[in-house]
This record gives sequence, C-alpha cells and structure tokens, in this order.
Amino acid sequence: MDTKAVFAALYSVCEENAAFFSGGAKGAQGDTARRLVDSMTLIQEHARSLEPVITGFAAIYHHFDFDPHIPANGYRSLVKVVRCCLLHIIHKGRYIAANRRSIFFRAAHNAGEMEAYCSALCQLRALLYLAQRLLHDNSHGNLFFQEESGLSQSFIREYSSMHKGCFYGRCLGFQFTPAIRPCLQTIAIGLVAFGDNYRRHQSGIGVAASSFFTSGKYAIDPELRGAEFERITQNLDVHFWKTFWNITETEVLSSLASMTSTTVKVNRALSVPPMPFDLPVVANPKTTVTIAPPSAHIGIAPIQMRLISHELREGQDSEALLSLSRSEGGAISLSLGLKTKRSPSSPCLVVHFHGGGFVAQTSKSHEPYLKSWSQELGVPILSVDYSLAPEAPFPRALEECFYAYCWALRNHHLLGWTGEKVCLVGDSAGGNLCVTTSMRAAAHGVRMPDGIVAAYPATLLTAYASPSRLLTLMDPLLPLSVLSRCLSAYAGTEPQTEKQVEKVSTLSMVRRDTALLLRDFRQGASNWIHSLLDPNRASATTNTDAEVPAAPTDGVRKSISEASISSPHSDPPVPPQPSDFSTRRVSLKSQTCQDLLAHNSPSTRSAPLLTECTPEDVSFFLSKEQDDSISSALSSVAIPPPAGREGSELEHPREYPLGFEPLRSEQLAEMRLQSSPVVRDPYCSPLLAPDSMLKGLPPVHIVACALDPMLDDSVMFAKRLRNVDQPVTLCVVDDLPHGFLSLSHESVVSLPRRTRLRSHANTASWNGPIGVLLSLLGKPVLSSSLLMRERSELLE
Repeated sequence: MDTKAVFAALYSVCEENAAFFSGGAKGAQGDTARRLVDSMTLIQEHARSLEPVITGFAAIYHHFDFDPHIPANGYRSLVKVVRCCLLHIIHKGRYIAANRRSIFFRAAHNAGEMEAYCSALCQLRALLYLAQRLLHDNSHGNLFFQEESGLSQSFIREYSSMHKGCFYGRCLGFQFTPAIRPCLQTIAIGLVAFGDNYRRHQSGIGVAASSFFTSGKYAIDPELRGAEFERITQNLDVHFWKTFWNITETEVLSSLASMTSTTVKVNRALSVPPMPFDLPVVANPKTTVTIAPPSAHIGIAPIQMRLISHELREGQDSEALLSLSRSEGGAISLSLGLKTKRSPSSPCLVVHFHGGGFVAQTSKSHEPYLKSWSQELGVPILSVDYSLAPEAPFPRALEECFYAYCWALRNHHLLGWTGEKVCLVGDSAGGNLCVTTSMRAAAHGVRMPDGIVAAYPATLLTAYASPSRLLTLMDPLLPLSVLSRCLSAYAGTEPQTEKQVEKVSTLSMVRRDTALLLRDFRQGASNWIHSLLDPNRASATTNTDAEVPAAPTDGVRKSISEASISSPHSDPPVPPQPSDFSTRRVSLKSQTCQDLLAHNSPSTRSAPLLTECTPEDVSFFLSKEQDDSISSALSSVAIPPPAGREGSELEHPREYPLGFEPLRSEQLAEMRLQSSPVVRDPYCSPLLAPDSMLKGLPPVHIVACALDPMLDDSVMFAKRLRNVDQPVTLCVVDDLPHGFLSLSHESVVSLPRRTRLRSHANTASWNGPIGVLLSLLGKPVLSSSLLMRERSELLE
C-alpha cells in the first residue's frame, strides 16, 4: 500500500467512526463515545500534517543508503515506523467499525487503544520534525551531526522532557514483527516489576518473589506499565540495568537455557593467568612483540574466557587446558561411560565478544546461540568474558579482548584449532570490540583476523544526533537514557554510587530472605488478587504509593540505612536547566579542555588513551561535494533551525511549527551531552578513526536491524570502510529489535518466516560466520548447498 492509499484509508475509517460515535449517547457510554470521537479527530489532524512530510522524506531518503541494493538508513526507519503506526490505527479502526454494534464490543478498551496510538502518532510527528532539522544541518551523505550548532544537545533536551509511556503500554513493540512482541512484553513486565522491588534493597528470594507477584498488575494495566517503564528508564542508574540484565546469569535461568539449547561436548570456563608473552611480527617474522597483560583501572588480573565446541577435539582435554579451567562443573560430557572420541583439530576458530552495553552479561547469557553456531559451523568458539563498566571502564575491556585474541593465536593447540583461520564475531558492544581489537592488532603488527562479523555494532559512543537514534524515544530495549548511561559508564564519566549493604551472617541472610518471602507472598498475592478484582483500585493504590514512600514495617527494613532508603532511585531527579543554544552556546573545545583536566585526576591516570589522534586527524565526513539536484531535493524537505523572536522570553527557541507541541513527561530525565575526549578516541569510537587506521582492517561483515537505534552506526561505518577501499558487506534485517540474538531461542526461530533480509543480490559473497547469522534467521537466503560449502570454506 503506497503512502497516498494509507492516508486515504486512515481518513476514511476515522471519519466513518467519528460520525457513528457522534450520536447523543449519555452516561458512561457517552463519555467513551466522546473519547473515541476526540481521538479519531486528533489522529486526522496529525495525519494531515504528516502526509507532506512523509512524502518529502520518501523522495530523498535513498540518498543516504549504503547502496541501491541495501535501502536502509535512519530516515527510512522513521518513515517506516510512522507508516506502521498508521496501519495499526487503520486496522483498529476497521475492527471498531465492524464490531461497534455488537453487544460484546468493549468501547472503553477500544477507546484506550485509539488514545494510545493517537499519543504515539503525536510523538512520531515530533520526531519527524527533528529529523527535518537533521537534514538541514548535516552535510551531504552523513547521518550523524558533528558540528557545534547545539542540535545534539537540543535532541537530548527534547528526549528528556517528551512523553514516552505511550510506547511502552498498549503500543509496546508495534513496529516489530508480531512474533517478537510477546517476548518484549515479558521483558517490559519483568523490568517494571523488578524495578518496583529494586528500590527496597531486597536480596535473593525476596526480590524474585516480590517481582513475580507484583507483575500481575502490570500485565493487566498497560497504562500503568507504560508509566512505570518510563519512570524507570528515565531515572534509575546503570547499576540497575546491570542487575536486571544479569538475571539471565542466575543458576536457575542459565540451567533452563542450557537444557533447551544445543548439546555440546565442550563447554569449559577458563581463567588465563596474566602473563606476558611474545608473538611474531607479521612484517618480519624474525622479530617479536611482547603482549603485556591488561592493567588499566583494576590492575593485573586473570582473563576469563569460555571454550565451546560441539565436538571434542585434540588438545581440548589436555592437562594444560584443564589447569586453566574454572569451577563451573564438568564441561565435557561422555556418553555411555565410554571415552569420547577426539576429532581432529579444526582449521578455523571463532573468537566471540558478547554484547551488553559494556556493563552487563557474560558469555553465559549468549551460550544458547553460541552452541548452535558451534554445531552449524563445526568449529570451536572462544568467548571472552571481559571486565565490565563502570568498575572497569575503557580501555580495560579492549585490553582484555586483545590479550585473549593474542593468547588464542599463541595457544591454538589447546583450543582444538590448527591455527589456520580465525574470525572475530560480536554483537552490539562486542561488535565494537571486534573492530577495535583488530585495529590494535594492526598497531602492534601481529597477525590480523581473517574476518570480522559485527551484529548491530556500536561504532560511535557519543550522544550525537542521528535519524535512527531518534528511535530511542520508543525502543523498549535501548532507550536513549539507558544508552547514554551505558556509554558514560564505559567512558568512565558515569558517577558511581555504592549501596550501603548490611553485613550479616549466612544464617541471618537465610532468615531474612525467608521472612521477606513470606511477607511478600502475602502482600504480593493480596495486591495481585485485588488488582484482578478491581483494576481502578490497583492503579490508584500504585499512584499513591509512588507519591508517598511506604515506611519500613519490619526489622529488616529498619536495619537499612537512611541513605539507602533516600537514594536517588526514590524520587526522580530534576534535570539541570539547559543552556540557550541560540545565545550562549558552549564550545566543544572548552568542554574538552575541562574533561582533559578531569581525566588527569589520580583516579583515572592509570588508564591513558590508547592513541594520540586528535579530532582534527579524523576524516569523518564522507563527501563535501553535492549535486545541485540533490541539494534542491533535500532543501525541499529540510527545515532550518528555529530562530527565536526578538524580545521573546522563552529560554529555548521552538523546535516545532506553531500550533504543535509534543506530549510532555512528568518524569524528567537527567541527561547530558557526552563531551569527554575518551569517546572520541578511535579505539572507543571506530567510526571516528582516521583512514590510515581503517585501511588495515580485515574484511568486515555487518548485520544491522532496520528498526535499531544503532542502524546509522552500521550504515556510516560501512560507508567509511567502502570509501577507503576496504572489503565490507552490509546485511539489514527487517522488523527485529536491537539484541535479537540474545532473545529466547523459540522467538528467534519463529521469526524468519515474517522477516526480510536486505543484502547484496549475490548471496555467495556472504561467507563464513555470516552464514550462521542467516541460519539463525531461518536460512531465508542461503541454500543448504551453500551452507554446506560454507562449512568447508569457513572464513574465506
């Protein structure tokens, strides 16, 4: 359905329903009818303003694609999300028109649905206006903004105050494939229930019991869930996210995942001693370079890894490897009590760096798909458990990944690998580490990997505005406030707040958890039952509890310090007043100087930057030449920055046309533009690396998601590699969220029939581990014969 047909259908269904419900109904039915009429009328108003904007974007967004075969960039994604919202409204409107006369028609429920999508459409309209600003200020072909006009700060300011709860309630995940929405709803309900109990500083069984029983009210009340999700994502610190996402590391969940995943013969956790060793220099094999153990921030410590292999291969049960094993139970399974037959060493090895925003998760969270990869490819996989921020910020993770890669090169005989071919694979933060590890290998002169596979990598660790990053307003897995805090933690600029934990004995902890379990069982079950019987009462009770903190009622609560109870998690912080960008713009150079002074403090002096490159050395912009026809097409859609009127008392100029204002949030986020020189280091943000550093990289295969806020990171990095004549391929997956590899195996397996891949027409160019990524999506592109050939020609 083209754009004109979509809008025509929307106007038709809204006008028909508005005319029907404009009758003279009174009482509760009359109020519901008025809600429906008001929402239908407002939807039409938004649509009439959006239609010319979307038409304009559709005429020019192809100028920002990687190439004609891969139509993907943030502008396309924004338009697609708006179209998806319009189609949902049309579908819901047709349902209302078909069932509105039925005695089973739930008028209040459908009114709530239309109001939710009306709010979402209003916020999407605001995002398109901001995208028009990006078109005006960005140079030709670039998706990121890097000048000092205050646009990135304006984006952060708008994000901090805009309402987002509508995207986390009834409209949760509307832009993604329907198969993934139940998984997203489960994550959202679990997150808000976990956040509700996180502030109580419980531990162990108490948190799990409370979260389980309080989740009921969020499951049946989407508006409450959306408001609570917005509050949590706006104001809780990075330690909350670390704790929540590390739930998958618990023994119970990891055991369940292990039972449902592929069975492998080798799954061994390793702890490698931090000893220096020598490797030959590629340019002159007679000379060597010393690989020193990581030492930044937390000092010298063992490097944690995990070896996964579907078959037991030579060297994987050697005494030397067994001496490095951590105590996680037996990693080698034997059948029928007989000695497992050893397979010959594999000619290929996959070195994996996991995702998690640099702050959470380990290889254990990624085990299910790593086991499948090992079986599909028939190769061993070495996954690195690098140290996490904020306790170990940049460059600690990079140092450990580079050391682990070099250790694998030197000790290939222990890993069941012949040492012939090696590929680096990573997702999200791990994709960043794949690229930067290769850059560091080139700088040291050691052997480079034969290929890199980066899934939805983060290549620019700043808060620079881009069209795809506007999607952080609605993304349930990667809100901008969460992304900003994770990047600040990795850069070492996130303030660390330590909880005051009461020291108790093991017996006291058991007694406390038992008491919490019994109390939360009573309270949680009672509240859940009441919420089922009377949803209005549950909502009112929740709102009251949010405004007035409950006092401790038992000895356990009284033993917690007042500082912990009155922590920043209790009440939303008030963001500082932003500056007026039109009159008093803060210079980026002055901010950088201040940050340099801060980084010279004793606490951060032990972690120097890995490169001496300055921002002036970075060739970030792709092209300054622009065709006149393209320029005129862009200018017809782009809008200039708003100018404040003389004598105006407004602190900031208007970002939107007169007569329009997006919905504002009651929960303001405390965010700031990341200006630390650390995030501009090429080893931190490889997109900012000079051409000389990118030319030494091996072939890079990038898998991106069309609806991912980090899409522009992938597209721009692929463009930069292509411009320096580096081999690069880009594959874009439709309708899946950021981090889809880590979602439940059942959800991912059911997706391929509903998703579409955009890649080069010649699929044979996709070789090596990229075939595994495509097979995880149901092998919709690669044939079985090609997969078999890839098994024998891995990494070529």
